[in-house]
Amino acid sequence: MEQLLQQMEKKVYGQRKNIRLLITAMLAGGHVLLEGVPGIGKTKMVRTLAELVGGTYRRIQFTPDLMPSDIIGNVVFNMQQNSFETLKGPIFSNLLLADEINRTPPKTQAALLEAMEERQVTIHGVTYPLPDPFFVMATQNPVEYEGTYVLPEAQLDRFLFKLQVGYPSEEQEQQILRQHVPFFSESKQEDAVVCSLEEILSQRNRLAEVVVEEQILAYITTIIRKTRETKRLLLGASSRAGIGLLMASKAWALLDNRMYVTPDDVKAVARPALRHRLIVAPQVELEGGNSDHIIDETLAAIPVPR
Repeated sequence: MEQLLQQMEKKVYGQRKNIRLLITAMLAGGHVLLEGVPGIGKTKMVRTLAELVGGTYRRIQFTPDLMPSDIIGNVVFNMQQNSFETLKGPIFSNLLLADEINRTPPKTQAALLEAMEERQVTIHGVTYPLPDPFFVMATQNPVEYEGTYVLPEAQLDRFLFKLQVGYPSEEQEQQILRQHVPFFSESKQEDAVVCSLEEILSQRNRLAEVVVEEQILAYITTIIRKTRETKRLLLGASSRAGIGLLMASKAWALLDNRMYVTPDDVKAVARPALRHRLIVAPQVELEGGNSDHIIDETLAAIPVPR
């Protein structure tokens, strides 16, 4: 896993924490929503991860005319064999990139719901299990809202993390440009698999061994319940959000080569695990506040367990 982190950082500049969170989500068995302006490497980050872990990788470009059957598959009549056959869609893969997911209608967005939660899809009444692991990485732009469809809360709650991908620093941006100058860039080589899917599943099984003390469980519970009590939010975090926060904290600790969770682990993943599950009150938005501010305020107000 450490080698996977290092190889990702060599190829995707300026996103060190987001890379670590992306791998944390994959270890925890969750899905990730990447949000950022066009052209800053969201798709490259996902494609690089797929190349380094192997397995089957599919990319779906979400458009207004995309149908659910284009994602999960359909039953067609085979003229040669004079029988019906099932054609499985691109969702049958280990790593699925749902590019610009907010550009397709809710009917098609909902086609991902069963797959992301149940790890299975139903085609004409027949249920098919998805490959293990199954990891969805979706992207959306925070600009150009014309012609887009806002993801409903039920869909957002299926994502373990919402990662905000920002601009790189000046030094990092210069390094990105250097990659495209033959004199500076390294020789082009095929990306070798540095962490197989079997190794990822093995690491995921180790999550059950990561120790979480009662004080940490109480700490996570308090965080979740505090978001429901504040008047600065119209909607607080759900119980699923608490489970996600717990599993993400365990995966973050495992990536740090520890078999126990600390309050710092919980704080490290709190923002990406909760920001998309909260609905901010209108008066808070008018004051320039957002869900990240409220999460930070909540964490600051809760005593840290010793």
